[in-house]
Amino acid sequence: MSDSSNTGYLEDQFLIAMPQLADPYFANTVTYLWRHNEEGALGIVINKPLQASVADIFEELDIVCSVGEMLFKHEHVLAGGPVERDKGFIIHDAGRNWDSSIEVTPEITICTSRTILQDIAQGKGPDNYLVALGCAGWEAGQLEQEISQNAWLTAPANSDLLFSRDYAHKAEAAAATLGIDLQQLSPEAGHS
Repeated sequence: MSDSSNTGYLEDQFLIAMPQLADPYFANTVTYLWRHNEEGALGIVINKPLQASVADIFEELDIVCSVGEMLFKHEHVLAGGPVERDKGFIIHDAGRNWDSSIEVTPEITICTSRTILQDIAQGKGPDNYLVALGCAGWEAGQLEQEISQNAWLTAPANSDLLFSRDYAHKAEAAAATLGIDLQQLSPEAGHS
């Protein structure tokens, strides 16, 4: 993938919804941006848990769980975005590749493979992962325009926050990495 620090692209960044972002899907969200280039951008919302659990996904896909089934009942599936809502995306730490794996960084990989879910259910999956249904997408120039309109704050991604299960506080924690308190920002923020 490209080096976002040299290209102006924002791969491996968090997009933090600003208080004035009125879109009901993206309000108060943090999105992990895993692809950004001249054609547009793709990301996965990482702090919007659904009622469904990882155990529910295993049941739906007839995947037999041989380890810690109760653990998977408490792991939320995330609403990853309004695009391809019926497609599963697994963000995981690198080290092993499954079918359809896309390396974002040497530490982070995105996968859409059923095999990774089977391995997770057998205790042979990655150490850190998030399971999401759907993703977020922006056409060429769309994300840049939204950022210029103060809809999003960007921050470098980090694995601890990415894989944190504290979904309710991810937006505040991501903004805090920049020294910003979202509670102190006005929803009417504009350009000076």
